[in-house]
Amino acid sequence: MELVIGTKNWSTWSLRPWLVLKRTGAPFTETLVQLREVETSTAEILRHSPSGLVPVLKDGDLTIWDSLAISEYLAERFPAAGLWPADPADRALARAATAEMHSGFQSLRGECPMDLTLTTTADLSGATQANVRRLVQLWSGLLARSGGPFLFGDWTIADAFFTPVATRFRSYGVKPGDHGDTGAAGRYVERLLETPDFLAWEKAALAV
Repeated sequence: MELVIGTKNWSTWSLRPWLVLKRTGAPFTETLVQLREVETSTAEILRHSPSGLVPVLKDGDLTIWDSLAISEYLAERFPAAGLWPADPADRALARAATAEMHSGFQSLRGECPMDLTLTTTADLSGATQANVRRLVQLWSGLLARSGGPFLFGDWTIADAFFTPVATRFRSYGVKPGDHGDTGAAGRYVERLLETPDFLAWEKAALAV
């Protein structure tokens, strides 16, 4: 398998399926396209991706060009990896949370783009504060239901999809406690940033 990804410092969409693929334990080739290099990056991506976007997973003759579709494919391809919860109700909730992240939180995305080298304190707009409150509510509820340490007990695709959010909270000085958290959401953010696979991604990103 080959996973085509964008610049590790910025590409949230690449980070998500990379974490999922790492969790399977399957060998894969990583192809990195440097983003924001206008003259070369678009043409390079189009060599791999029919949508002109990364990430892209290639498995034999199959090409998949969406982060959630890639993750779903890997969950089916490697069932022993436990990428979704085994319980049907938990699995449905995990998919709902992942889909909400995949399509939502637009204000947070736009106002606080991922940048692993950044440390600042942002003055968040009302819309972004509402996004953060929803994240705190979502995480707190799922952690209370599962008992942790991750949203559904063991690590799942849902946790991969929220890992870039944890980096945003750190980069922009977003404190869950200022948005309704009683402790569980803040600890969850710290936990995501301490997973070995994320630390490996971050080390590679900062080494460039």
